[in-house]
Amino acid sequence: MPHRLKVNGKTYELDVDDGTPLLWAIRDNLGLSGTKFGCGIAQCGACTVHLDGKPQRACVTPISAVGDAEIVTIEGLAGRECDAVQAAWIGHDVPQCGYCQSGQVMSAVALLKEIPKPTDRDIDLAMNGNLCRCATYVRIRAAIHGAAHALEG
Repeated sequence: MPHRLKVNGKTYELDVDDGTPLLWAIRDNLGLSGTKFGCGIAQCGACTVHLDGKPQRACVTPISAVGDAEIVTIEGLAGRECDAVQAAWIGHDVPQCGYCQSGQVMSAVALLKEIPKPTDRDIDLAMNGNLCRCATYVRIRAAIHGAAHALEG
């Protein structure tokens, strides 16, 4: 039985096994390669997407569990929070190798939509599980504060 997915505002029908991880459906079947494979056990955050606006690790989410949820990948992310985060990321020189960035941005945008003026603790909790091989955590936190400040004005 085909699975119907709503991804970035479009509806797709995929004929894949119920247990297929959402990550592979997005990357292999839909050709959206911005969502990255990192660890395969939901510990690194590189595969983060939004399911109905909430960050979700796509590597451990079977396609059968998605249901009618609206899926947003880094390619479909848009809005004030996204623009502010992207500008802050550049302004604070966050990206190094770039591999974790889509997951980091997805988590940061979700945080700012939920908590417009996050504290350091809010940021730490929201970004927990998003690993950065280049260890730019101090810059990530500063960029999130910068994005929050930009959104205030």
